Amino acid sequence: MIRETIETIKKRVEGADSIKYKDKQEFLKLLSTLEAEIVSLSKTHPEQAESITDFTNVSTHEATKRQKNPQLVKLSIRGLTSSVEGFENSHEELVEAVNSLAGMLSSIGI
Repeated sequence: MIRETIETIKKRVEGADSIKYKDKQEFLKLLSTLEAEIVSLSKTHPEQAESITDFTNVSTHEATKRQKNPQLVKLSIRGLTSSVEGFENSHEELVEAVNSLAGMLSSIGI
């Protein structure tokens, strides 16, 4: 399920007209890092891994829509960043990847 959702996110980003090519490439690179971290996390914390994946999906959806609702973008990104709380010490790279993606989604979603 996680890999399928990540593939959906990749396709959404690749097809988004509102994102510059350079930003798409950076986002996809971050997403690949995030995918590896989530797959690793899913072995010990499957529900949390699924939540992070789902929030990434929703946040990407909101940030790449043609007609964005800034309130929904902010809420979805807040949910994404909240989904990794508590993993700062045990999964630093995961938290870093999520924070980087959240920052990028925030700038795209404006």
